[in-house]
Amino acid sequence: MPRATDLTSDKQIGLLSGVDFWHTRPLPVHDLPPATLSDGPLGIRLQRESADHLGVGNSHPATCFPSAVTLASSWDLDLAREVAVALGAEASQLGVDVVLGPGLNIKRNPLGGRNFEYFSEDPFISGRFAAAVVDGLQSVGVGACLKHYAVNNQEYYRFVVDAVVDERTLREIYLSGFEYAVKRGKPWTVMASYNSVDGELASQNHRLLTQILRDEWGFDGVVMSDWGAVYERDVGITAGMDLEMPGGHSLSDNDIQDALASGQLTDRQVETSAQRVLDLLARVQGNEVGSVEPDHDELCRRAAAAGAVLLRNDDTLPLDRRASIALIGGLAEVPRFQGAGSSLVNPTRVTTVRDAFADAGVEVTYAEGYDPATSTSSAAQLDEAARIAASADVAVVMVGLPPAYESEGFDRDTLSLPAAHDELVSAVAQANPRTVVVLSNGAPVTMPWRDEVAAIVEGYLGGQASGAAVVDVLLGDAEPGGRLAETFPERLEDVASTPWFPGRPRQVEYREGLFVGYRHHVSGGPAPAFPFGHGLGYTTFDWSDPQLSSPSIRRGQVLTVSITVTNTGTRAGSEVVQIYRRDLTGVVLRPERELAGFAKVHLEVGGSRRVDVEVPARSFEFWDVRTDEWRCPTGRFELVAARSSADPGLTLSLQVDGDATDSADPPSGPALAASDVDFAARLGRSIPAPRPTRPFDRDSTFAEIATTPAGRAFRAICWRATIAGTELSDADRPMVERNFAELPLRAAARFGDGKLSWRTIDLVLRLCNLGRR
Repeated sequence: MPRATDLTSDKQIGLLSGVDFWHTRPLPVHDLPPATLSDGPLGIRLQRESADHLGVGNSHPATCFPSAVTLASSWDLDLAREVAVALGAEASQLGVDVVLGPGLNIKRNPLGGRNFEYFSEDPFISGRFAAAVVDGLQSVGVGACLKHYAVNNQEYYRFVVDAVVDERTLREIYLSGFEYAVKRGKPWTVMASYNSVDGELASQNHRLLTQILRDEWGFDGVVMSDWGAVYERDVGITAGMDLEMPGGHSLSDNDIQDALASGQLTDRQVETSAQRVLDLLARVQGNEVGSVEPDHDELCRRAAAAGAVLLRNDDTLPLDRRASIALIGGLAEVPRFQGAGSSLVNPTRVTTVRDAFADAGVEVTYAEGYDPATSTSSAAQLDEAARIAASADVAVVMVGLPPAYESEGFDRDTLSLPAAHDELVSAVAQANPRTVVVLSNGAPVTMPWRDEVAAIVEGYLGGQASGAAVVDVLLGDAEPGGRLAETFPERLEDVASTPWFPGRPRQVEYREGLFVGYRHHVSGGPAPAFPFGHGLGYTTFDWSDPQLSSPSIRRGQVLTVSITVTNTGTRAGSEVVQIYRRDLTGVVLRPERELAGFAKVHLEVGGSRRVDVEVPARSFEFWDVRTDEWRCPTGRFELVAARSSADPGLTLSLQVDGDATDSADPPSGPALAASDVDFAARLGRSIPAPRPTRPFDRDSTFAEIATTPAGRAFRAICWRATIAGTELSDADRPMVERNFAELPLRAAARFGDGKLSWRTIDLVLRLCNLGRR
């Protein structure tokens, strides 16, 4: 393996961008093949050789595992690692060297279009699941890529939006999951996100990429850009962003050479980034593209059931196999089992709920209820559904969100299901009170019929075997093992971030601060429809004899909470012991409760086990903005063992000898910085003004320049040249159209395979700046 110092300057520069959409540049003289990168947070999306230049279609078959939202709902880190090992094995078989995942951005608002691809609204869960996935992937020799670093919590104008967030919130909510996953998982790569953070693009943010990621956390791998995220290439290298993706053009090479000639970059800086890429190439296996063997469908099925959440049940579930069952809803035949966008997988097989009932030997009477392609229904369809429901012992209704409602590339504009789905549930429930609703969706939805039905199963996006998993759960062949890793609000207005989400095209303000998700609801906010951590099962458990490993600790000590859990029901099952920290010191503003540890336990009937839950030292600490460091309050804490964030149970008192008796954030301060004065105080500076739309520059979007005649003409030319002839699925079209409108011209040049020069871009901009609206 050559060292960067053995290479010419041109070869070093060449290593710093891809050779095409999915590969790094090879070094044939040194017998070094390119590294193959592939989408695949939870399913490999390796494109075939004839794939479109957009990178959205025509991929090799691979197992479509449950989406991150489903996997995190299992609260089972061992299961997450097992899935990741299988994912890594498939990646290796398909010749993939680095999987672009896991994603662990915080679900700041339930409308986030990509929430299905992320684990949780809580950084404690997100970091631990991400670390488990990284460990599983890399244990079989396939690199992981943590994404999207950082503060990437919406799709609206994701290429150009500036996330304005105060330092304490940044550290405690939006970076702490990444910190844990980097330190514990040691990923080979990290992906810099599109957005800016406090005025600086993440892909050229020296503080994020070098001072925090490398110097503080010890990351020694490659930082790559999200696809098309780069603006000023020399600034990115200086900041610590090594590899630009995609490649296939000379724009970056020329920019780097010009920066070296002008002294804006040094040879040492280029050499450092080139060496990191070489170190990555030394790790890859260089496997040829093959096919997926063996079949991981059974693992997918088991994981989907483990992540299914029983939200409500009046003892209708599990179903009696001898009962007459009406199966209603187009999703029973045309399932929604995965997300939309870059995570879309070409599955090796798909099992529907209707087929799974037949495979289980259970007869059902079926009615479509609505058109699964359009999510619309007719009076005749509703009448038929109500008729067969009335004649059955139990009605099972399949509803959810179609890809057009949630996808990468755009955010949702409502928490509601399609109107036809809500109408169907209400009609069926009126005909038969023993109605079971099964949801297929990637994020929270409102349920106006919640109190009208007998049971609700949140199936989420369970992957290719989700149909079989749902039937396993309904029949009791598998327990619904999930607990919510996110809050289901009663109304969108009940979410703390809603007044400031998604903000303006160029700026979003994080005025809710620390009070994301359940932190807001437990701290005086409105009660949710279903709280974080909630989930029912088919058996009962008793918790007893809670103990702390010590009644008092010093700063930096790890604590253990021990509880005896006993299965007192009539079936085997699983329980999740959740530990929440409550700060009573009065030193710093904090949510009423925050997750500090969890453990999942499986027990047979009558089984009992002593469960130890580790509470790390960081759970007691806060980020002190005055000293720029983690500090720990001195005083009394409580650790609460609970079945959800809204269901506090056993409480243990603890004395902590910390190093802080006051802070810049006194506990009497406002939780939500609704006023400009409060938000400026929390930021410690004036609220920045959004970037003006004019004059246009390389960071202007197609939508912005299209307000001028020259811009409209240029947008039309670029659309015809790049997208107009591409076959797009119904799932991909909304993403591509929205992304094109919000794409900055500097990204269009880098996506353009060298067809768009800076000279052309700058000429168009001059014409646009001369034009009128």
